[in-house]
Amino acid sequence: MSPKPLELHPDRLFPADPAVRKIARELYEEEQKHPIISPHGHVPPQWLADNEPFTDPTTMLLTPDHYTNRILHSVAGVELKDLGVPVGSPMTPEKSREAWRLFCKNWWVFRGTAVQFWFESEFYDVFGIRVRPSEETADEIYDQINEALTTEEFLPRSLYHRFNLAVLATTDDPCDDLKYHKQLADDPSWDGRVIPTFRPDAYLEPARATFKELTEKLGETADQDVSTYAGHVEAMRKRRLYFKEHGAVSSDHSHRDPGTARLSDSEAENLYSQALAGKISPEDGDRLRRHMINDQARLATEDGLVMTMHPAVYRNHDEQAFADYGADVGGDIPIKVEYTRNLQPMLTEYGNHPNFQLVAFTMDQDVFQRELAALAGYYRSVYVGAPWWFIDDADAITRYREQVTPYGTFYKTSGMIDDTRAFASIPARHDVARRVDAGYLARLVAEHRLDMDVALEIAADLVSTIPSRAFKVNG
Repeated sequence: MSPKPLELHPDRLFPADPAVRKIARELYEEEQKHPIISPHGHVPPQWLADNEPFTDPTTMLLTPDHYTNRILHSVAGVELKDLGVPVGSPMTPEKSREAWRLFCKNWWVFRGTAVQFWFESEFYDVFGIRVRPSEETADEIYDQINEALTTEEFLPRSLYHRFNLAVLATTDDPCDDLKYHKQLADDPSWDGRVIPTFRPDAYLEPARATFKELTEKLGETADQDVSTYAGHVEAMRKRRLYFKEHGAVSSDHSHRDPGTARLSDSEAENLYSQALAGKISPEDGDRLRRHMINDQARLATEDGLVMTMHPAVYRNHDEQAFADYGADVGGDIPIKVEYTRNLQPMLTEYGNHPNFQLVAFTMDQDVFQRELAALAGYYRSVYVGAPWWFIDDADAITRYREQVTPYGTFYKTSGMIDDTRAFASIPARHDVARRVDAGYLARLVAEHRLDMDVALEIAADLVSTIPSRAFKVNG
């Protein structure tokens, strides 16, 4: 039996109604005239700085994609270690091929998912694969990709240009020296744009067991006495400026809740001393952390870095997997979030400040219309983030547009956020958003809620001026 062909329909994800689909095609063509802006992701800058070949298909495409790994783990019963998890684990050619065979053998588990769409797009458009993944075709696909990875066309920098990336943001520790960003900036042969993102989460959790150690590291890096809370804030200010000097446009914050309530100066100092002594309670640690987040917003009014928040994640839900593999292996689960009350202290102080900008993300879709659209529809500083983690499939993107647009408008949204470590999936993920947005706009045109010329302007804005404005990409 011959392998089943892999085919991509040109109208995939477009509306089924022929008249609306025709409009969507034209709008999609307008979107495709513009390069990809990727303002939040996890591609290591070293890949582009060193521009070394990817070693094998598994470590490039499979291991870093926790969406894929979690489905294989949950539905097919595949052990994470057999997929190369965690990222950076030793990977022999034999282990790489066996992991790939497991992936292809269990291709059926991805039916109807965003993962299926992403991988089919990668296979077809990036690597020229024309057979559907299966147990029988696993080696054929592996060999074709593996051979491609030995060519100059598939070096990281070549792919950056081939994917038509205008800007790619990484996610970086506050104490990172950003040497790979500097290496790129100093390379006369490099004409792309890769920028760091200031991610201070671990340094803003006072009840964390490693808080004292991290705080001392922060102080040493910033050349700042951090024995007082005021010193900690000053160290943060210095490091934020260092990042901005090296191209950063945003800071990124992910905590259990988006609280921003302030404490008195004396109480903050007292709790900070307790945290350094390892004696702070979890409850007081949360209170101090919310105060610290408020101070990050104050610093943002000074340095202009866009503040992004994506709370409400129960991280490392599978404690055994966390013990075995560490963080970021796909065991994170969304929980409910409340934004209106939690953001009020911060927005009261900075919500209409001319230099402050907040992009609020969520995995709790219940708050899009009830809270985030309304907040963005009032405060000049507030933008609604997504599509993003768990909300980047086609139906969720449609719900996002339907719930946010009426009160938050198109122009207070963030643009597509690919949020990925799987470099080759970036164009596929943005393609989903572009196709769905084209379909949504086409429906508004077909229902005579928008004129076609206006819809074409919006289609272009959604992939250019809107993400640029939300993340201050152009200054």
